[in-house]
Amino acid sequence: MIDLAIRALIAFALSSALVPVCRVAAGRLGFTARPHQGRWHKQPTPLLGGVAIATTVLILHALSAGTQLPILLLGAGLMFVLGLIDDLVTLRAYTKLVAEVAIASLFVFFGYRLGWSSSLTLDTLLTMLWIVGLTNAYNLLDNIDGLCAGIALIAGVSLLTTLLLNGNVTPEANFLALLVGATAGFLVYNFHPASIFMGDSGSLFIGANLAVLSLGSPNGNGGASNVLSIIAGPLLLLLVPIFDTTFVTVSRILSGRSATQGGRDHSSHRLVAMGLSERRAVAVLWTLAGLGGLLSLAIHKFANDWTSLVAAVFLLAMIIFAVYLSQVRVYQDADERLLESGRITPFVVSFVYRRRAAEVLLDLCLVSIGYYASYRLRFEGPDFAMYFPRFLESLPLVLGTQMIALFAVGAYRGVWRYFGLMDGVTFAKGVFFGTLASVSLIVYLYRFENYSRGVFVIYAALVVLMLVGSRASFRLMSEFAHRRRQIGDRLVIYGAGDGAAATARELLSARQGGYRMLGFIDDDPDMARRRVQGYPVLGDFASLESLITNGAVDSVVITMPVIDVDRLKRLQTLCEEQQVSLLRLRVELDRLVAVS
Repeated sequence: MIDLAIRALIAFALSSALVPVCRVAAGRLGFTARPHQGRWHKQPTPLLGGVAIATTVLILHALSAGTQLPILLLGAGLMFVLGLIDDLVTLRAYTKLVAEVAIASLFVFFGYRLGWSSSLTLDTLLTMLWIVGLTNAYNLLDNIDGLCAGIALIAGVSLLTTLLLNGNVTPEANFLALLVGATAGFLVYNFHPASIFMGDSGSLFIGANLAVLSLGSPNGNGGASNVLSIIAGPLLLLLVPIFDTTFVTVSRILSGRSATQGGRDHSSHRLVAMGLSERRAVAVLWTLAGLGGLLSLAIHKFANDWTSLVAAVFLLAMIIFAVYLSQVRVYQDADERLLESGRITPFVVSFVYRRRAAEVLLDLCLVSIGYYASYRLRFEGPDFAMYFPRFLESLPLVLGTQMIALFAVGAYRGVWRYFGLMDGVTFAKGVFFGTLASVSLIVYLYRFENYSRGVFVIYAALVVLMLVGSRASFRLMSEFAHRRRQIGDRLVIYGAGDGAAATARELLSARQGGYRMLGFIDDDPDMARRRVQGYPVLGDFASLESLITNGAVDSVVITMPVIDVDRLKRLQTLCEEQQVSLLRLRVELDRLVAVS
């Protein structure tokens, strides 16, 4: 363990020293990434950061381990050379793909294999897809400052921990420690605003190494003990690059656009379009990668039914997250013509019937998970095995009656974006009637023999929580984005009553609002230090004057139906002097209009 830490620190130091050298060399030789329509960065940035990463890893491994892992070194080195050539002369997409397939076949030929099935032919094809797919996933993930290197660092640490849980320090662990340290050394210079990019040489090198190392040793399965560990572990470990690549590919294909064409429609770009700063958008994806890594470790160590349930819920949450991101607008009004022609990714998926079908499928999964979890919570150890046949024979009844009940109460008529308390009541009614109908059928068919009333009480509570949570997730994500918005006008609402709450909800939910909510102003002393919809009451009219005078606010919205004329004129004059937008809610028009 100490030896691994020393290796990582040495790699970190060497990489940190080499990155500035590569940055200067790239600048002098003209190897820079220049801004254009399909790129996110706005100024020329040196490439070749990947040279520092790969050089550090390859040199230190050669010095410390000699000829160990020759196939990994050869394949990763070839992938690095391929990426470097692409950085220097820009290869065609199919040329890179052919070369990547050839390199992946080298790994498979020498025994690196997933071990997901009993068919060697199928495993060979899946392993080729795994290596090529993940290598390109990290390449696509390098789309915003600090994202690819940070995700790689998290995945590397998680994978290294998994290897250590096997009880011995392998050559793969030693190599991975060098990769982690070198990536961390580069990341120091790649935080926003980045002074250097890793380029394809770095992303392909990192992606290929992590893809291959996640397979375990040649002719082995990495020590996995069951199907869950073999399949779910690696998928969760490398979740974010898989998620981002799948999300972008599917959304572009649905829009009739080439999946290999660049663009600003990745998950990171959509988080920024929601109003998050680049650093916070990256931090969100880092957090998801960390959760995936922790779940992978839990599956590797425990591999029981509870880890399976948590992993299933997490994957469903990621699917909901993808659906939410698909509705975020990432292109400007000037691109409407391209949007209509299908050449850019749409920001709203408006296929109503497909969406409703997806809701039904989601609820089937949630009801199944809830019913299974209720048996797991009610019975433990041998008791669960004894009652498991009752679960299997009643599961179809529970699924059928529950889905009919949800449909009957109108659960599939709501809009997720506007989910409210009454929608939650609707789902609670649906679960209640579904549970009642399920119990009635079981009593009629089986006389409720060997069934537990406690199971259905737990089931109803769990399913209500999951159904309501899935629908409320859109509002929760919107609220999260609004409270961390870094762009748009700083907004203060004068008045903290019902009209103010409705105004805040309307302004912040508008797709083109672009406001950053600071809080409310109210003259009622009892409202001081209170919170409305989670935002603070900042003070009275004097506090509002101070905010405007100090340049701390860009827009003021008046929601009070009655306001003193002299105070209104005073506020209007102050806003004109400080160039602050002043709006007032006209109840009779039910909209916001500028005060004249």
